[in-house]
Amino acid sequence: MPPKSTDEAWSVEQRLEFIEFRLFWEGTIRRSEIREKFGVSIQQASADIAKYRESAPENIRYDTSEKRYLTESRFKPIFYEPNPERYLAQLRAIEEGVISPKETMMGGIPVCDVIPIPKRDVSAFKLQKILQAIRTKQSISIEYQSMNDARPDPMWREITPHALATDGMRWHVRAHCHIQHKFKDFIISRCLRVGKLGDPMAHSSDDNEWNSFFDVVLVPNPHFSEAQKKTIERDYGMSDGRCIVSVRHALLYYFDKRLRLDVAESVDRPKETPIVVDNRNEYDTLLEELKT
Repeated sequence: MPPKSTDEAWSVEQRLEFIEFRLFWEGTIRRSEIREKFGVSIQQASADIAKYRESAPENIRYDTSEKRYLTESRFKPIFYEPNPERYLAQLRAIEEGVISPKETMMGGIPVCDVIPIPKRDVSAFKLQKILQAIRTKQSISIEYQSMNDARPDPMWREITPHALATDGMRWHVRAHCHIQHKFKDFIISRCLRVGKLGDPMAHSSDDNEWNSFFDVVLVPNPHFSEAQKKTIERDYGMSDGRCIVSVRHALLYYFDKRLRLDVAESVDRPKETPIVVDNRNEYDTLLEELKT
């Protein structure tokens, strides 16, 4: 028999990972689920289950009454590394309509809801042109609506983009502004029209704020009780009572606003701002410098 191709071997690995995903998160799997997900025959699905049982006999058992495979209490994953962040991110994406359940390994989707946030309208065509400019290291002409009082009306301007970023609420393009001769953030949804590509006016290596990082030291709000502080430490995976988050200078303003660190010291109820900045002086000094 000829050896399996790389594609065939990869398909087997995918199916074994799928089996283990379902066993870990949902506690059960049926042959029909493998057939429906991968379009294989029921005989192939049976072979995949047999291979999994051979590889991890203590992970799985067959329930004859329910005619399905169940997770054993001594279950230890060997093909799939459980990733709760990825699971929850996919759950959110499903709820927001970004992806369908069929694009994931999920079967029984738990009841879930996401706080509705008004969506920023990003044009696929405009995004494609901006990505092209980034990829080819060129400038691009955009008609942009600024919120600056000095520019109340839309105007055409040239920018040299080199990256995309988000604060979790909106997407912007990091670019060199040919008018102000400095790197700035341009909100993609405020790009009314895009024009031609041209010669670049700067390189990404020139964007010091983008390429520089600041280590923000976060600690539990000191107004909590000791027991509550310990809970916050576990929540945020802190070590020795603190966690260090490395943030680009160009994103520090958004980081400050998103975590409400700008009001943490003045809010009376600590549960509204469970974490505060420990290296506050350096943090505030840098924020002030970045405003200029």
